[in-house]
Amino acid sequence: MREAAKIAKFGSVMPISGADFVREVSQAPSDVWVVVCLYKEGIAECGVLLRCLDELATRYPATKFVKIISTECIPNYPDRNVPTILVYNSSAVKGTYVGSHHFGRRCTPEAVALVLCQSDPVLNDGQSSSESSRDAVLDQVRRNFIEKVVTEREDADDGYNSD
Repeated sequence: MREAAKIAKFGSVMPISGADFVREVSQAPSDVWVVVCLYKEGIAECGVLLRCLDELATRYPATKFVKIISTECIPNYPDRNVPTILVYNSSAVKGTYVGSHHFGRRCTPEAVALVLCQSDPVLNDGQSSSESSRDAVLDQVRRNFIEKVVTEREDADDGYNSD
C-alpha cells in the first residue's frame, strides 16, 4: 500500500521554479529518478520533447518528471541549448542531454525512453524492481516501435491497394 501511494504522487510533468529546484530535484529520495526538462516557451523542439515527456510520465509514474524554464534554473542559459534534459538520482546528475537531436529526427516517446534507459533504470513503472526496470522499459519500447511500424505499413498497403 505504501508503494502504491509513492507511485501515485508522480505521473505527470510537474512545473517547478528556480526556488523549487533543490527541494524537488536535488533533495529527492535516493530511490527516485528525476528527469528535468529545461525549456523555453515558443521553441518548437521544446514543445515536441515536453509532449513526449508527458506521455512517459503517465507510463512511468514512479519516475519524477519536472520542467523548468531554462533561465530560471540557470541564469543566462542560451536558448540554443534548449531543450535540455538533466537526469538526477541520489542528489547527483547522472545524465545530460543538450538539444533534441539526442532523441532522433522524429523525437518520439519511445526514442526518449530508449535514450534515458541506455545506462541506468531511469524510467520506472513502479511494478518491477529497479534492476529489471531498464529491461522492462526496453521491451516495451521495442513492442511499441514494432506495433507502430506494422500499423504504418498496413496503412500504406491499404492506401496502395485501394485503387
